[in-house]
Amino acid sequence: MSEVDYNAIRTGIIQPALQLLPEKMRSPQAEVMLLAIGGQESRLHYRHQIGGPAHGLWQFEQGGGVKGVLEHKATRALAAEICAARQVPPTIPAVYAAIEFDDVLACCFARLLLWTDPGRLPNRTEESLGWTVYHRNWRPGQPHPETWPLCWGKAVEGVYG
Repeated sequence: MSEVDYNAIRTGIIQPALQLLPEKMRSPQAEVMLLAIGGQESRLHYRHQIGGPAHGLWQFEQGGGVKGVLEHKATRALAAEICAARQVPPTIPAVYAAIEFDDVLACCFARLLLWTDPGRLPNRTEESLGWTVYHRNWRPGQPHPETWPLCWGKAVEGVYG
């Protein structure tokens, strides 16, 4: 697999996704988190989990992230708006199927999942807080903290140059 261009992911997927969300959800911190989590979860390459059920670059499961974002009081209305904009019914099966191929929708759902977290997003120097936020929200079954520093570093470089 060739090296993923984090800047291309940022400009081609993350920034268009964030434009569909309220301005208060747009920030360099959000972009770093989205890049780092995407790198950690799928290497920003795999849209279907190898040996598992998760879909999309941010690796959401039907009964996990998809359901959570569609049903959480802080995100359900926005999730429905995003689904309408992406022409996807706001149902768990429809979103789950769509995020495997619609990277902008998958990114919106990843940002909305981060929005449900009561804590703040880390700044670019807070790699360990980034891990904490990621781990708390994605709850990986097999966490790999040893790969986080590389994902975080690439994400910070992709956003801040």
